[in-house]
Amino acid sequence: MNIGFIGGGNMARSLIGGLLARGWRAEQIAVADPMPEQLDALRAEYAVRVTNDNVVAARDADIVVLAVKPQEMRRAAEGIQASIAGKRPLLISVAAGIRASDIQRWLPGIPVVRSMPNRPALQGCGMTGLYATADVSSERRAQAEQILGAVGATLWLEREQHMDIVTAVSASGPAYFFLLIEMLEQAGVAQGLSPEVSRKLAIETAYGSGTMAHAASEPPAVLREQVTSKGGTTAAALRVLEDRNVREAFNAAVAAATRRAAELADEFGSG
Repeated sequence: MNIGFIGGGNMARSLIGGLLARGWRAEQIAVADPMPEQLDALRAEYAVRVTNDNVVAARDADIVVLAVKPQEMRRAAEGIQASIAGKRPLLISVAAGIRASDIQRWLPGIPVVRSMPNRPALQGCGMTGLYATADVSSERRAQAEQILGAVGATLWLEREQHMDIVTAVSASGPAYFFLLIEMLEQAGVAQGLSPEVSRKLAIETAYGSGTMAHAASEPPAVLREQVTSKGGTTAAALRVLEDRNVREAFNAAVAAATRRAAELADEFGSG
């Protein structure tokens, strides 16, 4: 099975590295990118086939991964239409805000899996939401899951509308955690710690808490209760956060991100 990547940026590089680590061969993978330095780096690091021509990368592929910026998606899709129409490969989109229905409008008759990975995929520990059009077989769904699973966990959605929520919760989510780490660091400094010490404490605490939540069978609410002694320091801190409506703020933030994801999908898919 051959894979053609249209776009050789960070997400494509992460997927290629993950696939090779899982036993795929370099000769099975072709990558197209307009930047010579990107192609040189891909060739040097992974020994995959590289080209500056999208058609060359796509024409013999059983799976085509569109890994370009959302505003470039329509041009990239229409540019390979004639070369893939006969073979009808599975097309996987990793672009934010591009609906599967729009991709199929640009590439009629091509089965599409829309994916929404997040930035931790660059470290091999991402979270990717997946949605398949009705013409994607169970075998091809498994292939898409295998490819995106090379950089972390995957989750199938039966309604494409939910991809906007996935974008708000998971794709935007790392920024929320980075903000929390930033604020916790600043709070430690305000109480008298050096920035270096406070940052170390905040980052390692976030890492350990995430690891615990990942491994636990209990929901996060139970884990929170387990580290909150009645009348203790944690209870005092959480009371302030609750009194200042931190939950309401998070609900409003995710709702705003969901609305914006839908707006961007309308913008990118227009025309």
